[in-house]
Amino acid sequence: MRLLPIVGLTLMLVAACTGTSAPTSDDRVVTLVTHDSFVVTPERLEMFKNATGVTIKVLASGDAGELANKLVLTKENPIGDVVFGIDSTFASRVLRADVLAGYSSPEAKNGAHRYQLAPANLLHAVDVGDVCVNIDTARLADGAGPRTYEDLLDPKYRDMTVVEDPATSSPGLAFMLGTIANFGESGWLDYWAKLKANGVKVTSGWEEAYTQEFSGSSGKGPRPIVVSYASSPAAEIGDNGVPRTSALLDTCYRQVEYAGVLNGASNFEDAAKVVDFLLSEPFQSDVPEQMYVYPTRDGVALPDSWSKAAPLPAASRSLPGDAIDANRERWVEQWRAVVFG
Repeated sequence: MRLLPIVGLTLMLVAACTGTSAPTSDDRVVTLVTHDSFVVTPERLEMFKNATGVTIKVLASGDAGELANKLVLTKENPIGDVVFGIDSTFASRVLRADVLAGYSSPEAKNGAHRYQLAPANLLHAVDVGDVCVNIDTARLADGAGPRTYEDLLDPKYRDMTVVEDPATSSPGLAFMLGTIANFGESGWLDYWAKLKANGVKVTSGWEEAYTQEFSGSSGKGPRPIVVSYASSPAAEIGDNGVPRTSALLDTCYRQVEYAGVLNGASNFEDAAKVVDFLLSEPFQSDVPEQMYVYPTRDGVALPDSWSKAAPLPAASRSLPGDAIDANRERWVEQWRAVVFG
């Protein structure tokens, strides 16, 4: 889900940047299973270890969809103790599979409760990251760019849009769900047929779409319209202090990422402390600049640039979790039939 993914992060995030030694067999270690885009300042982990005696071992396990699938497939022999990165598009699958142990974090009352799911003691909201269409404002200057889903169908934007495949990408799935929420069951496939006719390009994931195909970021690709995040423009501030990109806030779908203790955690009490840490002020204050998402904790200050470049959308679309769970596979197959058929 992230703006700055770190592929294959399966290391102990404790020693390299802090000068401390790696954990020994005598240390209390909690394995945090997460997505490939998890990033945290090593000093935050060292502070947690000093306060609790617990070392956090980070095990990256693909994107949000892969992460959810792995937890379900390994629930009889869990690969870790705590999970972070189950987002709202996959949460119902994980909840239904009974892979989580009940734990009510005292830190949840500080803001995470606003996004709680039923039952409330299984998953705790760590961050919010709205998926939205982004545009390269240099290529589409002076108000010439699109603003809505419908605008992307205008022939003047032919061959300008790149999106991610919802079968393989969390933001791609969120964008597809946003079109369903916007156009309804009766109209969303027709919308995608028209988007295909207008030259939309589909990539397997966010990194390819944003860093290779999109013209407004590092790859300087050919397409000035991309599906990314409301927070993405905060990473595209020019030397003049002006963002090079803009998120279209009328095209956003709300994603929330959750954490919880896994059934079979080797040490439940230490695993619970890690969940508390993910909801605590030290970790939450690290979230915006490390993972380019919005913290759920009340009172956590955002970087100054975010107020202009990356405001949290006031009214994002969403769908009920049970509706997503019941229809996700059918919707993705319908989408593939229209876009690739």
